[in-house]
Amino acid sequence: MNRILAPGTLAPDFTLNATPDQTLRLGELRGRPVILAFYPADWSPVCGDQMALYNEMLEDFREYGAELLGISVDGAWCHAAFARDRRLHFTLLSDFEPKGAVSRLYGAYREEDGTSERALFVTDADGVIRWSYCSPVGVNPGADGILNALDSIAHPSERVRHSVRAEARP
Repeated sequence: MNRILAPGTLAPDFTLNATPDQTLRLGELRGRPVILAFYPADWSPVCGDQMALYNEMLEDFREYGAELLGISVDGAWCHAAFARDRRLHFTLLSDFEPKGAVSRLYGAYREEDGTSERALFVTDADGVIRWSYCSPVGVNPGADGILNALDSIAHPSERVRHSVRAEARP
């Protein structure tokens, strides 16, 4: 398992394909929290479950003003088919060419099989990593760590609102 970037590190900027003909640069998202969800492959069972969970959690993430980005070494066309099939409503970025270059920047590339680790990063509005976690490849890390990290960097009034909301859930 790789040593992923630690909290307190400025998140390396990058530009990746969001669609076959559109790119997204991480720096464009400064001013709000960003969740980077590196994962091994679009069509693997654990990845499908993980991305489906995050899709269900989008409203919770967006209440913190956070942007969610899924990142794997799959190509943009593969991402497009996967997102359509799973009805995902967040951006999947292709770390395809040069293969795994961004995963390597974050310490999340698996040399042994040429995929990304199942690694999560939450950055604050200034682009500083505030939380990072690398899950075993066969384990869905869930969303609790992400929500806790977002809560820790939220404005105090947002934390109160979210804690009241969480208690009100059935």
